[in-house]
Amino acid sequence: MYVSEAKKVLKIEAEAIAALMRRLGGEFNKAIEVLSECRSRVIVTGMGKGGLIGQKISATLSSTGTPSLFLHSAEAIHGDLGRVTKDDVVVAISNSGETEELIRLLPLIKKIGARLIALTGRPRSTLARHSDVVLDVSVSKEACPLGLAPTASTTATLAMGDALAVCLLKKKGFREEDFAFFHPGGALGKRLLLKVEDIMRRGAANPVVKENALVRDVLLKITEARAGAASVVGKTGRLTGIFTDGDLRRHMESGDQLVARKVKDVMTKDPVTISKERLASEALRILKDKRIDEVPVVDERHRPIGMLDVQDLLKAGLV
Repeated sequence: MYVSEAKKVLKIEAEAIAALMRRLGGEFNKAIEVLSECRSRVIVTGMGKGGLIGQKISATLSSTGTPSLFLHSAEAIHGDLGRVTKDDVVVAISNSGETEELIRLLPLIKKIGARLIALTGRPRSTLARHSDVVLDVSVSKEACPLGLAPTASTTATLAMGDALAVCLLKKKGFREEDFAFFHPGGALGKRLLLKVEDIMRRGAANPVVKENALVRDVLLKITEARAGAASVVGKTGRLTGIFTDGDLRRHMESGDQLVARKVKDVMTKDPVTISKERLASEALRILKDKRIDEVPVVDERHRPIGMLDVQDLLKAGLV
């Protein structure tokens, strides 16, 4: 029963979005030009459910390189209109195009000199007549069986807002790195901004031993450092190998003699390495591709300066 009703709702809303595609044309292109030429901010305003959709549209614009803020229409007529300048572009949302609080703003926005883009379900409404650009987001019917609760209309408006944001993103040449800059706390931000040096183990947490060290002593250093491996260096301090728990397991057949052997005889020689300037996401790819758990971090002279463990990537939120 409920699944059937839910499918009807989704079908109606999907059809509302599909109808938008058929109406896209010159006005949409004009909207993109007006928004891209904005010298200040895109002010999104609306009331009720339209206002809530406006908040999301404003947030999407801001996170994709178009500075934006949401202005509640009722608050605007009680002082917040002072946030709007002549260099702004106002995007006004009203399905009816006759929302009282919004209509009262129109002559004031015109007096300020800001350009106005309307997202409305009535292209001949008061809002539409006073706007520089009109985007028709009308729907044939709401998904609400009573035809009262904004459902398909808000979905269509949100989709149109997303279309504007994405087209602006492409027009401005907005890149993944730019997106990450505005989302430093998110997974994408970490993937694109976090470097190896930011999370690698160093100092006492990065055991480094010489080739002639006994396995017994190497194991003690690894244990003290609470690490999973030790970097092995030659006489000049250059990395020559790595000793991991995998190497330990592979040589266990030698029995009690293993701990008395020199680490250079049981280590993994010429291991995969990475520089501290590389992105942590690149280190993650290396660990996955090579099926290893640790990668030594080396400087320009191939001396070990750190160690990156899969656990470090896990703690950083990259895994």
